[in-house]
Amino acid sequence: MLARVQSHASGWVFTPADFVDLGSRTAVATALKRHKADGVIRLLGRGLYDVPRQHPVLGLLWPPIEAVEKALERKDGLRLQPSGAYAANLLGLSEQVPAKVVFLTDGATRTVKVGPTQVTLKRTTPRNMAAAGRLSGLLIQAFRSLGAAHITPERIERLRKNLPAAERAGLLTDLALAPEWMHSHFLELAKP
Repeated sequence: MLARVQSHASGWVFTPADFVDLGSRTAVATALKRHKADGVIRLLGRGLYDVPRQHPVLGLLWPPIEAVEKALERKDGLRLQPSGAYAANLLGLSEQVPAKVVFLTDGATRTVKVGPTQVTLKRTTPRNMAAAGRLSGLLIQAFRSLGAAHITPERIERLRKNLPAAERAGLLTDLALAPEWMHSHFLELAKP
């Protein structure tokens, strides 16, 4: 187990489910407890661990939310879709860094506390999850968070500059999944 943990870079987030092939649940729990006591790993929240990252000036760092997202997806076989202010921040449409991060999911609703950040998994409709994991899903949630009045030509131009043309072209595939008021923005973004 230690070899697997050390094969990943610091900041890797994992759950006991990442080690089910190595032994029984009790054996994995015992090994995690031992490695936590030795300071090799850190308990972030119930059933969620990481390999701590140390910064020379800032000290011990919390893992990136993306790493937590991937661990939760692996553990429960969920699909997660960033939403709200977090989705807008990921796209560079907002500089607000939310203390409460919301992911839409096809799994159960629950909250996970990771250091100072609260991660909420919010069950939603299949339609909201149809574009999960794709640029269009992220855009739909970010635009919904900002509202129609705040999707300015400047923001669209910023997205056109920052997003690869190949990814933007794929937006047309998911056009039917976006609310009607977003269609013109998707069409503008998809232009070569």
